[in-house]
Amino acid sequence: MAEITASMVKELREMTGLGMMECKRALSEAQGDLKAAEDLLRIRSGAKASKAAGRVAAEGVVASWVAEDGKLGALVEVNCETDFVAKNEDFIGFARLVAEQVAQQDPAHVDRLVQHTLPQGGTLETQRKALVMKLGENITVRRFDRFQAAGRLAQYLHGTRIGVMLDLVGGDESLGRDLAMHVAASKPVCVSKEEVPSELLLKEREIYTAQAAESGKPADIVTRMVEGRIVKYLAEVTLLGQPFVKNPDQTVEQLLTARQAKVQRFALMVVGEGLEKKVDNFAAEVAAAAGA
Repeated sequence: MAEITASMVKELREMTGLGMMECKRALSEAQGDLKAAEDLLRIRSGAKASKAAGRVAAEGVVASWVAEDGKLGALVEVNCETDFVAKNEDFIGFARLVAEQVAQQDPAHVDRLVQHTLPQGGTLETQRKALVMKLGENITVRRFDRFQAAGRLAQYLHGTRIGVMLDLVGGDESLGRDLAMHVAASKPVCVSKEEVPSELLLKEREIYTAQAAESGKPADIVTRMVEGRIVKYLAEVTLLGQPFVKNPDQTVEQLLTARQAKVQRFALMVVGEGLEKKVDNFAAEVAAAAGA
């Protein structure tokens, strides 16, 4: 059997990012063949990733990347299972790499993105699997939004859990950041009332109609009541209609008009939004163990 030296283990660790004992075992099984040991770890890493894939990954980070000229950028959400791993530097670094690749490669969807070959070799998928092997949790690239700005990109990250990217035409860097912070705080659905999804508006109209009908008032008054509620609703969910967080006496639309600026579009991501998180019932687990 070939001698497994500390330098061999160190080299394999640098190649794979995995633990010392895992690398040492792989080298022993591969009889000191570094390439074979690397392949073995990749195989195991893939198997572990597959096993973990069924577990809910509702923690994670929102990461961004913007080119120096402010014209090209991306916002991404990368998930893991626990808040502990979400704070890991390797995990955060992987999320930032994902954002950079989204911006530069313009993938059609996540499956295409993770198979793209990186400049340093390998793919995002091989890096993801290695990270799963190293950190012991399911890790997924959930979603991304790529920007090719008509104006200049502004961004705001509230820690690593809320991220906003915004395409601002006109104005300045300070205005862009203020508007991105406003989006993070007020969470509009879209820029203007014309962009509100028709199915969302229809649902709200049905609810308001049913509520107004219970008042027992004449049909024409009910109609006016519903339309008034719709106008108020559109102001609440659109960026232009909302009171500006730094000056509630002024709407965002009024602010933009005064500054001769326009928001082309924006993206808002909140970690785990819409995902069902696993809730551990320790009492039930203890009872089940006792029964077993």
